[in-house]
Amino acid sequence: MSTLTDDALLAGMAAGDRDAAIAFVRRFQRRVYGLALVVTSDATLADDIAQEAFLRAWRAAPTYDARRGAVTTWLLTITRNVGIDALRMRRSVPADPDTLVNLLPESAIGNPTEPNLTDGEIARVRAAMVRLPEPQRRAVSLAVISGLTAAEVAEAEGIPLGTAKTRIRAAMQRLRADLSGINVTVFEEQS
Repeated sequence: MSTLTDDALLAGMAAGDRDAAIAFVRRFQRRVYGLALVVTSDATLADDIAQEAFLRAWRAAPTYDARRGAVTTWLLTITRNVGIDALRMRRSVPADPDTLVNLLPESAIGNPTEPNLTDGEIARVRAAMVRLPEPQRRAVSLAVISGLTAAEVAEAEGIPLGTAKTRIRAAMQRLRADLSGINVTVFEEQS
C-alpha cells in the first residue's frame, strides 16, 4: 500500500478498502496533526481535530475531484476548517449587553463633571448594543470593555486584523449614529 499514490489510497478508502484507509491515515497523520496543533496550540484538541478531519475525509472521499487540487491540499483544508470550527466552539459566549454596560466604570460613561447617564440613556445604550450584528458586538465589546487593541481582538476572534478593524469601526459608527445626543466617551474610536 505504501507504493500507491495519494489518489489511489483515497479511492481505495472511498471504496471501503480497510488497508487503503489505514495506509491513508498513516501517510498523512503527522501533517494533519501538525496543522491541527498549529491552528489550536492545544495537543489534546489537535488529537480530536485530526480524528475528525480523517473522519470527514473518509465520508467525503467519494466526492473528491482531483481536478480541483491535490489530495494533500484537500485533506489539509478539511483539517484547517475543523480546527477553526473547534476554536469557534470553544470561544466563550459573548456577554449580554446589559452585563457589559453594567461593567463600565462610572468614569467611562460621560464626563465625571457632568451628570451620569439617565436610566433612559442606559436603556438606549443597551438597545444599541443588542442591535449590532453579533460579530460587531463581540469585537466592540472586546475593544471597549476589555480594552483590547484591534490586533488583540483579531487574535482572540481568530480573524484577520483588517476584519477586526472593520468590525470595530462599523460597530462604533452604528453606535454613534444610534446614540447621538448621549455623551458616552467610552465609545471613542479604539486604535
